[in-house]
Amino acid sequence: MSKSFGAMSVAQLSVLIQGGAADPVDVAEAIFESIANYADKAVFTRLTESRAMEEAVASSKRLREGRSLGLLDGIPIAWKDLFDIEGLATTAGSVVLAADASAERDAAVVGLLRQAGMVAVGRTNMSEFAFSGLGINPHYGTPVNPRSADLPRIPGGSSSGAGVAVAAGLVPVAMGTDTGGSVRIPAAFNGIVGYKATRGRYAMEGVYPLAKSLDSLGPLCRTVKDAVWIDAGMRGLTAPDVVERPLHGLELVVPENIVFEGAEPGVVAAFEAALERLQKAGVSIARTVIPAFDKIFDLMTRYGPLVTAEAFALHRERLAGPDADRMDHRVVVRTRLGSKTTLPDYLSILEARSRLVANVDRLVGDRLIAFPTVAHVAPPIKPLEQDDDLFFATNNKTLRNTALGNFLDWCGVSIPCGTGASGMPVGLLLSATARRDEALLGTSLAAEAIIRGDFA
Repeated sequence: MSKSFGAMSVAQLSVLIQGGAADPVDVAEAIFESIANYADKAVFTRLTESRAMEEAVASSKRLREGRSLGLLDGIPIAWKDLFDIEGLATTAGSVVLAADASAERDAAVVGLLRQAGMVAVGRTNMSEFAFSGLGINPHYGTPVNPRSADLPRIPGGSSSGAGVAVAAGLVPVAMGTDTGGSVRIPAAFNGIVGYKATRGRYAMEGVYPLAKSLDSLGPLCRTVKDAVWIDAGMRGLTAPDVVERPLHGLELVVPENIVFEGAEPGVVAAFEAALERLQKAGVSIARTVIPAFDKIFDLMTRYGPLVTAEAFALHRERLAGPDADRMDHRVVVRTRLGSKTTLPDYLSILEARSRLVANVDRLVGDRLIAFPTVAHVAPPIKPLEQDDDLFFATNNKTLRNTALGNFLDWCGVSIPCGTGASGMPVGLLLSATARRDEALLGTSLAAEAIIRGDFA
């Protein structure tokens, strides 16, 4: 075959498996061989080969007997190290949790995709406790962006290993979490698709939190169709219910404030070229200021970020004890900032958030929003590891655009739209207001090829 199984889309591989041209056992064996031969050993923190082979054997038997569970039966998937997997400790990219008790059962969504016949191949690396958009991890290593042709560049975080595992052709899909951009950022940096669902669309039982009022889930994969299929499985459906929506007559809102500040010229050029292609397909563009964007950053300046306050509440006892010395010092510094947000401050943030969400919902209506997923391409790893000030400044800029969607409870899909500096991928982020996932995914299905242009 011209492509390895891991380099195929979910849909491509499903055709082979369902048609009998590929056996799930052979697929799983080939996946593990590819992982073993891949030079970068920081992509996975743990492989689950025994479980995967059991699941692959069961899938193979079902298919031979004509009892397929559906489109996802026999498809390999990797899980970010935040999802409980029965029999393993959930370490969240940190060494301080390595000695914790093993999970007694799978996380709810892990169980649902297992019921759909998917094969769990292992756990992917991540930013420690999911608290960085860069993907640097001093404990388990930093996965290198496979798109880089000049020098080692960051993978994006916090779902770093998930993004690299898919972009490198090791697995067709990997599951991530997204609190401030942790699915969409690595998707953009690695040139793949990342779908962040509306918060609450999926069951969160068994998923290690960062900030529960912002946490959401979603797959990193090759195509929007793959995301649609995985979305259905995560909701316990036997078949997708999202339908492609026509582009003619669609209006996209392109914000004029915040999201283009300090953007690299190559990123802007790739984004604007994609918009031009969409306009030729009948999409209209409404460029406008979204006042809530500025107000969100005003709130952060006054009270501190919501994510930091909630992360501190989660980790405050750990930060006061010896575990703090075993954590990434940059995670410790950033989390401790949450101690400055008082309870009255926190309640003020929540009240303002509700008001801003309502205001933006009225402004946007049933339109979609489009802007660059990240304002820059993936930067080199080494300077960020050596300079904490550069690390924090780059992290803030990396998270800036995507974090707006988390605060406003949006859903979003990052789709590759071209390349910027050093030939690195650029992502176009399509977003919709809360619980409009079907509209977002249906439109993204129709728009994907146009947005991609010549990007492969």
